[in-house]
Amino acid sequence: MAKARPLFRGHVQPHLPADLGFYDLRVPETRAHQADLARSHGITGFIYWHYWFAGRHLLERPFNEVLQSGEPDFPFCVAWANHSWSDRWMGGEERIMLPQTYPGPEDDRAHFEYLRTAFEDPRYLQIDGRRVLFVFRGNDLPDPAGFVETWKGMAEEIGGLYLVSCGPFLDPAQTAAQGFDAIAFIQKPFARPTVRSRMNSYLRNHHLRRGPHRFDYADFCGSNPPDDLACTAIPCVWPNWDDTPRRDRRGVVAVGSTPDKFQRQVMGAVDIARRAPGPEQIVTIKSWNEWAEGNYLEPDQEFGTGWLEALARGLAQRGVDVPA
Repeated sequence: MAKARPLFRGHVQPHLPADLGFYDLRVPETRAHQADLARSHGITGFIYWHYWFAGRHLLERPFNEVLQSGEPDFPFCVAWANHSWSDRWMGGEERIMLPQTYPGPEDDRAHFEYLRTAFEDPRYLQIDGRRVLFVFRGNDLPDPAGFVETWKGMAEEIGGLYLVSCGPFLDPAQTAAQGFDAIAFIQKPFARPTVRSRMNSYLRNHHLRRGPHRFDYADFCGSNPPDDLACTAIPCVWPNWDDTPRRDRRGVVAVGSTPDKFQRQVMGAVDIARRAPGPEQIVTIKSWNEWAEGNYLEPDQEFGTGWLEALARGLAQRGVDVPA
């Protein structure tokens, strides 16, 4: 991240941390500070990415320490990132480094039992007594409806699961038919370009230089579901997007993002969330600390706590209580 450099005029890189510095998530004080910042700006829980490759775990230590220590005392749930790992994230050519597989019932049971400790933690987020579990790419499951039936059946003894299919390119009707309780639209924060801006972008990116691909930042929430959606819609908002630290000139950049524009995204997301029944009115944010993809809320050297303050203002503008 710190090695990133500007690749076009007006491109802000590197993005460097402010208050939290270059932290280590194995340090409990860092995790406590993150929770304090989140709580004081209106965030009511963290979603931790969870990796399970037929029993193999990755990046599990910080979350395991959160479970074992009971700290920070801040609500959470998990999202199963059920995609294969490839070097595309570092600008490669989609070479599979660790494939995601689905061995069958025994693996499902082992996976559920592994997560049981989290599900039974008093901090775990619930909706009407059901534990909230996000699945990053529900449509990638070999049998999504079978997964929903199996996992909900296993969870009956702990009060049930509230299953959310999340990710890009989801079919809302298909997701509802599979039995998921909700769908979270994770669409990147790009405005739809006009014909002229598409042509300018093409000329700029393909004739004058090799990338990165640039799009205007959308100051509206793009997670707008169809009116006839048969399951709950959970909108997702983004502070920014810039994955050039990982992908260099193959990256994608949302141009013109600011805290004020992000605030308008938040306000639109609250409006969408309020279409759902009271306990299911959720807004998700991508992300808290994806620094290498440019989408983070943590304080940086450009805006300070500006992203968090914009979140708090957007929530307050829509009548959501935010700690003073």
